[in-house]
Amino acid sequence: MDKLIIHGNVPLQGEVRISGAKNAALPILTASLLTSAPVHIHNIPHLHDVTTIMSLLGQMGARVTLHENLGVEVDAGSVNSFQAPYDLVRTMRASVLVLGPLLSRFGRAEVSLPGGCAIGTRPVDQHLKGMQAMGVDVCIENGYIQAQAKKRLQGATIVMDIVTVTGTENIMMAAVLAKGQTIIHNAAREPEVEDLANFLNILGAKITGAGTSTIVIEGVNELGGGSYHVLPDRIETGTYLAAAVITRGKVKLKNTRPDLLESVLLKLEETGGEINTGQDWISLDMKGNRPRAVNISTAPYPAFPTDMQAQMMAVNTVAEGVGIVTETVFENRFMHVQELQRMGADIALKGNIAICTGVGQLQGAPVMATDLRASASLILAGLAAEKETVINRIYHIDRGYSCIEEKLSQLGARVQRMAS
Repeated sequence: MDKLIIHGNVPLQGEVRISGAKNAALPILTASLLTSAPVHIHNIPHLHDVTTIMSLLGQMGARVTLHENLGVEVDAGSVNSFQAPYDLVRTMRASVLVLGPLLSRFGRAEVSLPGGCAIGTRPVDQHLKGMQAMGVDVCIENGYIQAQAKKRLQGATIVMDIVTVTGTENIMMAAVLAKGQTIIHNAAREPEVEDLANFLNILGAKITGAGTSTIVIEGVNELGGGSYHVLPDRIETGTYLAAAVITRGKVKLKNTRPDLLESVLLKLEETGGEINTGQDWISLDMKGNRPRAVNISTAPYPAFPTDMQAQMMAVNTVAEGVGIVTETVFENRFMHVQELQRMGADIALKGNIAICTGVGQLQGAPVMATDLRASASLILAGLAAEKETVINRIYHIDRGYSCIEEKLSQLGARVQRMAS
């Protein structure tokens, strides 16, 4: 099992290119099941989760071809299996996104209940509620969602009990080939949901309102082929900006979009970072200064993202003052706190609130990654710490960050991957 070894206390300097968004690429890849025509998807990140989804599509009978320059061609015209088995789905929650496309195009699906990061309860009840409203018979047997529609899915008005990104995406994909109109109220507003809608519309879908809390889908008889460029990863962007803040450095990120993470940029500015932006780039300069502590409270987009909570907590551990971090999205997303404390962080937990009192210097230590974004927070802490930090179980990081040690090395970090 690989580990990362970091020799920290070096200000990051330089430029790095941001990859395509994992949380957009995964649903877009599964949406290729909705058409029998080939689709070309560009700016795909090189990630373990992406490889898992492509393996799942191939196991279903789709032809998946990797091209140069981060491109993938998917031809789902030969799909002959409607099962997403446990051995693939158990590692990644996004695998459940095949449910909507399979039901919409083929009227049947057998999908293992998903796995992924252990950050709290993330039930699929909202997904299943939406499918049932469109006429799908659903039951759960032996850990599998067994779903079947006796006729073409029917459009419906669906009110989500909670805001769920994958739930919104699954229902939207199911509705694309349904008969009549589907309206999703209390839909997730994340840019990745809008990116999926844009991709489906390129193929001939009729979706309006994506990016708002009400999405309207007019069902069509079939979709065609097309070509699409996945949007940049806003969480990877925010992570590298936070790395510059915690190391008191200066970085420029290319191939990204400032409009995707306005709430994060505002908080990074509060730390004292000087931020400049262009259409497809962001720069941040700490001018060698220690960051100031900030208060954050996570909430669905466009508020501060839960996927940046751990990274900002790492910043607060070395910041001047006290920062209060409130997690409202997942009930078990403070597992990185204990590991940060091993490095000398002063953090007090009170339920879903973490009170961080900044210390002058973190100390390198052996730590263990517990989930994807926790891994990122430990890397940031290691970059700012004295001496050596060893991060174990970094397979989590490979699920969401493409070539992270290479990109950090481009910025001057002293980081290397080693096999245990």
